[in-house]
Amino acid sequence: MDRTESLPAQTLPPGVGATDPGSVLLPGHDVPLGRYTTVRRLLPQRQRRMVGAWCFVDHFGPDDVAERPGMEVPPHPHTGLQTVTWLLDGEILHRDSLGNVQPIRPGQLNVMTSGRGIAHSERSPAAHPPLMHGVQLWVALPDPARAGDPDFAHHADLPRWRDGDWDLTLLVGEFGGQRSPAVAHTPLLGAQLEARGAAPATLPLRPDFEYGLLAMSGSADVDGVALAPGALLYLGTGRTALTLRAAPGSRLLLLGGAPFEEPLVMWWNFVGRSHEEVAAAREDWMAGRRFGTVADDAAPPLPAPALPTTRLKARDRSGGVRG
Repeated sequence: MDRTESLPAQTLPPGVGATDPGSVLLPGHDVPLGRYTTVRRLLPQRQRRMVGAWCFVDHFGPDDVAERPGMEVPPHPHTGLQTVTWLLDGEILHRDSLGNVQPIRPGQLNVMTSGRGIAHSERSPAAHPPLMHGVQLWVALPDPARAGDPDFAHHADLPRWRDGDWDLTLLVGEFGGQRSPAVAHTPLLGAQLEARGAAPATLPLRPDFEYGLLAMSGSADVDGVALAPGALLYLGTGRTALTLRAAPGSRLLLLGGAPFEEPLVMWWNFVGRSHEEVAAAREDWMAGRRFGTVADDAAPPLPAPALPTTRLKARDRSGGVRG
């Protein structure tokens, strides 16, 4: 998806004070995506840019698209990241410069690895379901994977199991004795939790991971903190377990991973390490080099915006300037 970064301030949730500085409620802000879709951007924000290697979190919908085109994002480039797409409702057709043309539907996972460069488009098919609801996330690639070959994988079958009153689906990583088929280049976790009853869940966590919990639908109580739909609660590191309650039918997304220590320069659709690297990617995209042509999509590619007049600076995972 095409991105333009905007980083509002964070707020602390009720019940979380200065004695627990690792927990921060990120309510998100609206960002237009293409002509017809608005997303709630939850990462990055000014003081919390990442959860593990998860460096972008966009939540969209639920939107009524019965009489509308739905998602319309023309060809655009990426470097240095993976895109992870997960739908609760609707259908999106992915096309990329490797020649892949792949629809994604609820319960399926698309993972695109840009490596040194790839281009793709994302559109709702002409005949599409009436609702669209889902998330798209970016994962920062570490050295040397970010300079590797681009790739794309579609996973129609993912680990699913029931634990008490909760249904779990593992998108990425390992959890509950299960392993996802999706390839990750850093220790990472992505899992959907769906409440089927009123009983609470106690989730085992890794103390070396940092975690975030997104309410995609419904609401939840997370260790006494109320989590509303479309908000992300950053949970920090050092936890061995998490207790949560949610109304039946609520769907939550648990994100986690080892803290990503490599500094990043994130601008438009590029994730790099320096101003020069991002500027070179922009120049290659505008010159028609490196990224290839998106298969079966005749729409003009998106032009890159002008670079800012000041140098882009590398930042660490908490937002500090590096170098």
